[in-house]
Parts: sequence; structure tokens; C-alpha cells
Amino acid sequence: MSTHSTSNNTLGIGTFACAWCGLTVSATAADGRPRNHCPSCLHSRHVTDLVEGGAGECHGRMSPIAIAVLRTGDWMVIHRCVRCDELTSNPVCADDNQLVLMRMAVRPLAQPPFPLEAFGAL
Repeated sequence: MSTHSTSNNTLGIGTFACAWCGLTVSATAADGRPRNHCPSCLHSRHVTDLVEGGAGECHGRMSPIAIAVLRTGDWMVIHRCVRCDELTSNPVCADDNQLVLMRMAVRPLAQPPFPLEAFGAL
């Protein structure tokens, strides 16, 4: 998510433009929680640098690379910065694109790191 001032916001009411698809996104999700990624393509903007102590802002594009499921059952989107390679996690919002979420969730099963033929010999 980008932290633009209100003069740079498209609508001036807590919105940001997606770094990947250009969609104008509300900074508040449908459930009232703060949003930091695009609900359509799930990309984000790197605004907090945890590796450097949180002081710097990389502003690189954060690509969604995986889904993690917490012990509570809550889903998290794992992002990787294309500029500095830092990994972050962000909660899935209720109005996030369910097709994109499911594609990321099943990717390890659809593209395993080993040949599936190995199971035939077991």
C-alpha cells in the first residue's frame, strides 16, 4: 500500500492505487479493518522496512507468493518485495479475490517440487 497524502489520493478519502493493476482501492476493507493490498490482484506496496529496523521505506511492489494458514484458521497472504526480497504477511480480507486466493493455496499441490511419478512406485 502506498501512503500518499490526500492531495495524491484519487478520491481523497483513504484510497490508494494498486501498484500492479491500477485499481483504486479503499484503505478500509469491507469488514472495517485496515487494508494494505489490492482486493483484486492481492499486490501491495512495500512501505515498512522490517529488516532495517522499520525506519526506511523501500516502496517496491509486493507480489503475493503464497497463503499461510494460522492455528486459528485465519488465512494470511505472504508477499515478497520485488526490490529488496523482504517477506511480509497480511491478513486476508473478506472481499479479496477468492479465485486468486485459491490459486495460490493449491499451487504447491498442482506444482510439487518433485515428480508425481515417484508415488506410482510406492
